[in-house]
Amino acid sequence: MKPEKWQQLDKIFQAALVLDPPDRAAFLDHACKGDVTLRREVESLINSHDDAGSFISSPAIEASPSLMAIDPADSLIQQQIGPYLILSQIGAGGMGEVFLAHDTRLGRKMALKLLPEFFTMDEQRVKRFKQEAYAASALNHPNIITIHDIGEADGRHFIATEFVEGETLRQRMSSGRLSLPESLDVAMQAASALTAAHQSGIAHRDIKPENIMIRPDRLVKVLDFGLAKLTESRIGSVGTEAPTAVKVDTDAGTVMGTLNYMSPEQLRAQTIDSRTDIFSLGVVLYEMLAGCTPSSGETASDVIVSILEKEPPPLTRYEPDAPAELQRIVSKALAKDREERYQTVKDFLIDLRKLKEGSAARPASSIEYVVGSVKSHKKIAAVTLVSFIIALAAIVYFSQSSKQEPIDSLAVLPFANDSGDPEMDYLSDGITESLINSLSQLPQLRVIARTTVFRFKGQEVDPEKIGRDLGVSAVLTGKVIRRGESLIVQADLVEVSHGSQLWGEQYNRKTSDILAVQQDIATNIAEKSRLRLTRDQQNRLTKRYTENTEAYQLYLKGRYFLFRGTEDGIRKGIDYFQQAIAIDPSYALAFAGLSDSYKALAGYTGSMSPQEFLPKAKAAAVKAQEIDDTLAEPHTSLAEYRMSYEWDWPGAEREYKRAIELNPNNAYARQAYGNYLEAVGRLDEAIAERKRAGSLDPLTPFTVADVGYPYYYAGQYDQAIEYFRRALELDPNFFWSHLWIGQAYVEKKMYEEAIVQIQKAIALSSGNTRAIATLGYAYGVSGKSSEAHKVLDQLKERSKSSYVSPYFIALVYSGLGDKDHAFEWLEKAYDEHHPYLTLIKVEPVFVSLHSDSRFADLLRRIGLKP
Repeated sequence: MKPEKWQQLDKIFQAALVLDPPDRAAFLDHACKGDVTLRREVESLINSHDDAGSFISSPAIEASPSLMAIDPADSLIQQQIGPYLILSQIGAGGMGEVFLAHDTRLGRKMALKLLPEFFTMDEQRVKRFKQEAYAASALNHPNIITIHDIGEADGRHFIATEFVEGETLRQRMSSGRLSLPESLDVAMQAASALTAAHQSGIAHRDIKPENIMIRPDRLVKVLDFGLAKLTESRIGSVGTEAPTAVKVDTDAGTVMGTLNYMSPEQLRAQTIDSRTDIFSLGVVLYEMLAGCTPSSGETASDVIVSILEKEPPPLTRYEPDAPAELQRIVSKALAKDREERYQTVKDFLIDLRKLKEGSAARPASSIEYVVGSVKSHKKIAAVTLVSFIIALAAIVYFSQSSKQEPIDSLAVLPFANDSGDPEMDYLSDGITESLINSLSQLPQLRVIARTTVFRFKGQEVDPEKIGRDLGVSAVLTGKVIRRGESLIVQADLVEVSHGSQLWGEQYNRKTSDILAVQQDIATNIAEKSRLRLTRDQQNRLTKRYTENTEAYQLYLKGRYFLFRGTEDGIRKGIDYFQQAIAIDPSYALAFAGLSDSYKALAGYTGSMSPQEFLPKAKAAAVKAQEIDDTLAEPHTSLAEYRMSYEWDWPGAEREYKRAIELNPNNAYARQAYGNYLEAVGRLDEAIAERKRAGSLDPLTPFTVADVGYPYYYAGQYDQAIEYFRRALELDPNFFWSHLWIGQAYVEKKMYEEAIVQIQKAIALSSGNTRAIATLGYAYGVSGKSSEAHKVLDQLKERSKSSYVSPYFIALVYSGLGDKDHAFEWLEKAYDEHHPYLTLIKVEPVFVSLHSDSRFADLLRRIGLKP
């Protein structure tokens, strides 16, 4: 990109950022004047900055691959800029890139900030870069990074500073909220640094956790005065010999800073003074204590409204024991009207110091305080003193213990695809599903099933409300942005009872690092949930089933299409699983996905012959087990195959129990085991297993309605109908519930009502074969034999162009009371091993056949006792 083009792009980009999102389109229509390429680049930059929650805090060159190619950081490694040998890149900010360098003169490590070479053509950027250098070098304070050198070599402008070893405050907070003493210590040191800067007429204007370093000895360093603005009209005694040191004012109307930490006056693009740093430091202090910033929202516009108009939640919401004085201090620092804010950061520092000293002066515990008071009261007997101590010790112990109780249940909500490309849904969905699968292997943690949480996909959600509705302790939310090979994943864990953020992290990685990102997220969730894991559980939590990123992405695409539930989607899923296996033949999960797909074609759609697809499902499951016997999914697939196709009942139960042992949170495994228990007549156990599945998957109509099936087989039709109707409350168009209610009505001899429900099921399912057959059965038992025969003709005609199971034709003949034809077609269903035959012993529709010896013989051959 030519310099003139970049300057035009940058100008439009900066102007668009200060507009509300709804107003940007019209502005870009006018500014880009039909230049499609220019508009695409501007929109790419805007999306990147909106997603990151900042305006100018991140360099624009990070947003566009075409711009990144201008001056790759890797090309500078082992190059020398002046006396500094560049060793590695350690960071990037709005004003330049930062490298670890070796000072060849003094033999010491340095941090070298370079203004990107391309930007040296922009006079204003050069001025701001030099402004930062002169502003920071004028400061001499232990909590401010030391400037050692300013210069230009080979056309590159640089600042050489001390290299600070340690971690940023952001990194420190990633492991959890800070204690009150630690938070006060960090805030006081940062305030001390800002006091020195403000006394020199310098406002930082970008105070945030990323710009605060904590050394191993706990010394705090404030970094990056890249957005500094001299608040006085001149700098000390700058003469005409140094024209580059004069004040450079920001143009009116330009918004600079990092969104969540910006003061109201910054957002309004008003004149800035030192009080904006007080507000930003107040935000940082609040975040250290609460685990989240005081202003939040789904979009940048929501955050802006929150900062300008909404009061932040009190600190006691996150820390019930927060002193009232702390709340007063934070509230004053965060006053929206800067006239009501601390007028100097020194006053802010004084109040922080008094609070810390007051905290240190208090008795070590409430027990010590009471004991001291009791001792001073001569009339209280020693035994009473002991009673006080024991009682208070118990109160303190149990109150502290309750705060440390582990998170025992979790909902992982669908990660949002913020890439701007619907084709990337497979990635956000896949990350969500992978996290659910990893975490569900922990027996201490109840993890809500995929099918329930995906009901919230694409919706604006309130994690606390959803958490309460689902009855879980914590909720994980997140978003995924992929552009080219750049991948951004944001994850946030919220504790439902307090509404507090337990953990949050943004990962800026390459797409090839996706497996490591998921591993990190799962590990952090387990840690923040205060779970005690065995070594085996830790290994399973972080296990990678492939090291090949391409194979993994193909697997995610396979799962994405499989879960569409259509024949076309399932076949696409099979293709992606096969591609993944071709790349990595030892990829057990891909074989498991292939098995699930074949099983779906044979069973879920009802339009494929089990003889064609169930053996393929078995072969894929066996291969997955051979590679990795610790996966639950292949055991479930094999259990269903052994039960439905081989009629190996003991073998099937072993596989079901092993699947549940490996993954107790697998709702589908529990549903399928419930189906087994129904088939063998253990209906009470089936009800219990179905209800366990329902607790893991409470918002999926299938799971809710399935509880009604063992009641139906037990002849308790009213209880069955109750659960079928509950599913309709979740989805009025759930055709299976209408069908099953119709079946229950038939057995209650409410034939007219039954036919109405079954016809609804046929309409909603676009002519599901099983629903049509059930209508024929209802016609037969209700005496409408001519209508039943019409259904038989319809099914036989359909069988000429698509698969129709003999089981369904036998069903209609059973309704008509035609035993000979019913057994004839049941024999054909037996020959092809149709899965529905497993339930023939308990299915009421075949009760009229029970007295016939042919029925007992059929049960015996299927492996069921008469």
